Amino acid sequence: MELSIELPVDNDGFLRRECPHCEQEFKWHHGPANEEAEHQQPADAYFCPLCGQVAGPDSWWTQAQLDLIQAEVSGHVGSQLNDMFDDAFRGLRGGGLVRVETSGGFDDVETPEPLDEPDDMSIVASPCHGWEPVKVPENASGPFYCLVCGAAFAV
Repeated sequence: MELSIELPVDNDGFLRRECPHCEQEFKWHHGPANEEAEHQQPADAYFCPLCGQVAGPDSWWTQAQLDLIQAEVSGHVGSQLNDMFDDAFRGLRGGGLVRVETSGGFDDVETPEPLDEPDDMSIVASPCHGWEPVKVPENASGPFYCLVCGAAFAV
């Protein structure tokens, strides 16, 4: 089973992320930010630009993104289970020796509101990997850390 869930990016193409260590939010560019970035290999891990801690590529979801993903997956799986039960008991609902009645369903999950991505935060780029810019909260003063190698830098 494959399920596609669309997460919003801001008008500059940045996706909101949350550090699993310091739990602060920042944004990284979704997809290559420029021609130089198109030729780079994806990193095995990334560094938080705000605290410098490292984590794997799938560790940076915000709570709102996780809630949306969970609701979308629950609704999709529930719909699949309802279809399976309907198919399994199709011949038993019309009467005969055995009668099956069902109520409720597995897809009784509230449809989540789509996420909105405001155009907040300021763009900063590290001197060592400038092709991977990030957005940090406007009140953040640094030092900041390179998303790719974790080197500290100031702006």
